[in-house]
Amino acid sequence: MPPKVIFLIGPTAIGKTNAALAIVERFPVEIISVDSMMVYRGMDIGTHKPSPPIQKKFPHHLVDIRNPNEFYSVGDFVREASSLIQDIRQRNHIPLFVGGTMLYFRALQLGLSHLPPRDEKIRQRIFQEAKEKSWIVLHQELGEVDRASAEKILPTDPQRILRALEVYYSSGKPLSVWQKEEKGSPLAEEPHIIALYPAERKVLHHTIEQRFYDMLKQGFLEEVCGLMESEVLPLDSPAARGVGYRQALQYLNQESTYDRMVTQAIAATRHLAKRQMTWMNHWPSIVHKIIVGEDETTFSQLFARMDEFTNPFAYTRHTTFSLQEEDQDVL
Repeated sequence: MPPKVIFLIGPTAIGKTNAALAIVERFPVEIISVDSMMVYRGMDIGTHKPSPPIQKKFPHHLVDIRNPNEFYSVGDFVREASSLIQDIRQRNHIPLFVGGTMLYFRALQLGLSHLPPRDEKIRQRIFQEAKEKSWIVLHQELGEVDRASAEKILPTDPQRILRALEVYYSSGKPLSVWQKEEKGSPLAEEPHIIALYPAERKVLHHTIEQRFYDMLKQGFLEEVCGLMESEVLPLDSPAARGVGYRQALQYLNQESTYDRMVTQAIAATRHLAKRQMTWMNHWPSIVHKIIVGEDETTFSQLFARMDEFTNPFAYTRHTTFSLQEEDQDVL
């Protein structure tokens, strides 16, 4: 039997998307994006979304499914990913999850606590209070009813403050208490996990720096400016906190200089890559590591691992993608 699910994980700028495209050309898989920023429409350059021609040829699930002013939670991801797994399996294909939002991967693998459903009336009331008082004040109020959650959530994280208060007001029980209860994984069995690691950290850092300069040449600031003008990217939205976008918004709002924006965006992306590899190094199950070096060697290892996972369902097709084509990679 083919595997139920395959994860392809790795730090930003390592070449995950191009590796996934090469896999799709060779194996019967469908790509499901695991990226908390790629879900947003119009946020293309800063997230390094695959180009429209690439997406047309190789469809990516869970891309462009929300507007930037809408919330998208880990719970939303798990629910939609679970449904996609069933659909893809019915087509006799293998779900290939690709991305760098490690929290989403872990939640899909290990499950989430069974929290109360959303309550739109309570959510709207909290939103209104935030407009009147600020999220910082609401974070203080959260500390009064759920100290454990408040200690884990930053005052600058409105999405998590909102959910924690919503859970408390709808159920009368703190989120931290709910989270201690038994979790249920939506996966029927353990996923096969392939982790891409850089051969040298300094090479990854250089790639991250060069990629940001390329983004600027491609019109990244114009993209952010357009989102601001259309009023779909409010400063307190989760999308506005995305790496690169946060620094660009500060610059466009005259809260930072151009040089400072560039320096901080590159530093933040490098820090993101470091956090991602920390997650990878502490994964709770078996991970098959591949060191990214020369394309031919890397793809050879990648395909060998996929052959092990999918045999006898693997089939061969010519591969045309390069891990060095960083314009197709995902943050």
